[in-house]
Amino acid sequence: MRPRYSFSSRRNRHVGKMTKQKATYPDMVKKIVDTSDIILEVLDARYPEQTRNPEIEQEIKQQNKQIIYVLNKSDLTTTQKLKKFKYINPKIAISCIRRIKIRDLRDLIKRTAKKVDKIETRTLKGNKIIESKDEKRIKVGVIGYPNTGKSSVLNLLAGKKAAGVGSDAGFTKGIQKIRLTESIVLLDTPGVIPDNQYSTTKKDKIAEHTIFGGKSYTQVKEPEMVIHNMMKRFPEILQKHYKIKAKSSEHLIERLGREKGFLKKGNQVNEDKVARQILKDWQMGEIEV
Repeated sequence: MRPRYSFSSRRNRHVGKMTKQKATYPDMVKKIVDTSDIILEVLDARYPEQTRNPEIEQEIKQQNKQIIYVLNKSDLTTTQKLKKFKYINPKIAISCIRRIKIRDLRDLIKRTAKKVDKIETRTLKGNKIIESKDEKRIKVGVIGYPNTGKSSVLNLLAGKKAAGVGSDAGFTKGIQKIRLTESIVLLDTPGVIPDNQYSTTKKDKIAEHTIFGGKSYTQVKEPEMVIHNMMKRFPEILQKHYKIKAKSSEHLIERLGREKGFLKKGNQVNEDKVARQILKDWQMGEIEV
């Protein structure tokens, strides 16, 4: 008789797989930092501080590597708000969607590459000295929080669809190497949440991941809890966008659900659907931050 395959066993295997991936991704990023000459840290221009990875930045600093902060999605915020982050340097604000300052970023990478002291690796083959092409190239690692637009940045820099692009966080699955010029290659990695922020069980941290794009609105299990956290942090922004004076997240979801007709049997508001719609609007940049 075949043993029954329970839901809990499937869930445990799924959680185990996630834990294994979670351990692998930071190792990939560490490898990228070790092998790269320059690192691009792609941040969300709406909230650069929350999408930084201090752990990786410290590693870059210790290795005395060059870093460029790329503030993507600049079209979703204001110049005045971006000026508050004067202490993040060198930086450049871009927009992949509107193709703003992509050429400037490419030029900045090329200028920074000229500052890198590259040691040429040569091997002896017979009586001839053979130079390693890959070692001579400047390697530019691209890192960042999930869903900040790393793959879109890579595609625009390369001028072609070089890296996969998806709206779900964690879309990029492994390291990709893409040529920028004859002497510069780009290295892409999956998005990684800093260890001190990561959690699969703590609701406040899961909410934080979702608010700042680390978990997609389609993936989060309790979207209402995320909206609760958002209402505590950004009540004016949500009320202004939906034109609803809400006393709480429950009030906002109730009012918005009835306005949009997101109802279940018994004329009850479908809270899950409403909460996911708010998260979708937030993550897709429909709500001005």
